[in-house]
Amino acid sequence: MLVSVKLRPHAGLARVLDDLGGTLLDLVLGDGDRPGSIGGVAIHDPLDEPALPKNALVLGVGLADPDEVVRQLRTLARQDAAGLVLRAPVTVTAAITAAVEETGVALLSLARGASWTQLAAMLRSLLAEGDVGDAQPETLAGLPSGDLFAVANAIAALIDAPVTIEDRRSRVLAFSGRQDEADPSRVETILGRQVPERFARMLAERGVFRELYRSDQPVYVDRPEESPAGFMLPRVAVAVRAGDEILGSIWAAVSEPLTPDRAQALRDAARLVALHLLRVRAGADVERRLRADLLSTALEGGPAAREALSRLGLADQPVVVLALAVLDTGAAGAELAAGRQRLSDGLAMHLSAVHPRCAAALVGDTAYGLVPVTRDTDAEQRALRIATDFLDRVGDRVRAVVGIGPVARSAAELPEARGSADRAVRVLRSGSGAGRRVALLADVHVEALLLELQDLVAARGDRPTGAVARLLDYDAQHQAHLVETLRAWLDAFGDVIAASAAVHVHPNTFRYRLRRLAEVGGFDLTDPEARFAAMLQLRVVAPPARDRKAGTRDRKADTRD
Repeated sequence: MLVSVKLRPHAGLARVLDDLGGTLLDLVLGDGDRPGSIGGVAIHDPLDEPALPKNALVLGVGLADPDEVVRQLRTLARQDAAGLVLRAPVTVTAAITAAVEETGVALLSLARGASWTQLAAMLRSLLAEGDVGDAQPETLAGLPSGDLFAVANAIAALIDAPVTIEDRRSRVLAFSGRQDEADPSRVETILGRQVPERFARMLAERGVFRELYRSDQPVYVDRPEESPAGFMLPRVAVAVRAGDEILGSIWAAVSEPLTPDRAQALRDAARLVALHLLRVRAGADVERRLRADLLSTALEGGPAAREALSRLGLADQPVVVLALAVLDTGAAGAELAAGRQRLSDGLAMHLSAVHPRCAAALVGDTAYGLVPVTRDTDAEQRALRIATDFLDRVGDRVRAVVGIGPVARSAAELPEARGSADRAVRVLRSGSGAGRRVALLADVHVEALLLELQDLVAARGDRPTGAVARLLDYDAQHQAHLVETLRAWLDAFGDVIAASAAVHVHPNTFRYRLRRLAEVGGFDLTDPEARFAAMLQLRVVAPPARDRKAGTRDRKADTRD
């Protein structure tokens, strides 16, 4: 017999792997980006011929024999199934590999320690969800999916004790009623939404966390003779797991050890809490991705932009585009990506305090924010203040910059506004923004044009010509520093004293080099056209090494986008 659960029409295998991969599911063989929406989830029954909806995901409970797996893959192919899930570790044979390639049915594995019931429930709660704003909330075990406070109250009723649900860092995610029956330390924990450091240290020194996280049994924590002030009642705790991953724990304030029945109830509750925590995580990821998709669609313009703005709550509302980028610090790719996501989430939180209908999301390696504004002329300056305040709050622990585009009064104007914000960000990332961390395009327009000219020159392979080319060749042969001298003199607008100080030579030496570069390069220092031509070549065709490196880095970043 097959037990099926209908899924939402737009959920594909890639989304399932994105949301549950690494925790419950892993792709073993096949195409994780298989096109088409998943039509249902079915549990394999060896005694019944499957009658599957198209693109079904089949849970191969008890299926392990390689020959049987091959036969099942071919059977599922006739039903246009999307994938087959086996319990890890999966034995991959040449025949299985060939069958996956032949049938196109993906082979996935369920993490050790995770139950099939848990997977089926997570798939249903994750994939049966409608779009944002669905009026029918999902439930798990009769409780609203993700409502950890309702779960905490249910657990408290089962074991007759006030409880908290905490994450791995002892932060309180939810708590039950009846906390007045606990002790002052519990009240302090609830108020601070974090186990106080002195209590956490005491528990760690007693080895409580080590015992808790290596067992699936409730751990009884008696009140020590010399306990910190406020710790007056014993505790019973149980770890919350999803497969091999520790998600958090449940803590109950008790007067004595739990009875066997209540201890079992607490163990069962831990499995339920795991489902809810995974649902919260998956729901947050789904909502984040949806907002990123909508924001990206709006910024690209086109026919779908207005609908995307409407779903973001920004239809017919003038907005300013903010582009936030993290400067490359040499961190590893995964670490840098995580830092960008954290900063993007921080920007979303900051903007939501400014205006309830602000929208922010990470698109590529840039976080974009849409800030609703009034139609007055101060909108860009207001956005400048908002961005500056955000970076001030972030401080120096993250090196980031923000570019601000002009006001977009309609969906049709958003692509140009985004382009302006991107151009400003590029200047700031290149280091040529005069030390700014926040800028309008108008603040760095010339620098943006120079970077774009450098792109054009690089694409065409242009080389320096005329006087600059002759000076570069002479310096390469004689190490005469004539190009450095010309650059300093132009930057100082002909002030020899300032220019010589900039390159750390005596003014007389600098004057000699000026005369020499005029002779070698055939350069008329009194001709404004010659000065402008030289300045343009030195900035665009032969920029300083820092500018060349920055331009290359920015072009690579643009390619990643």
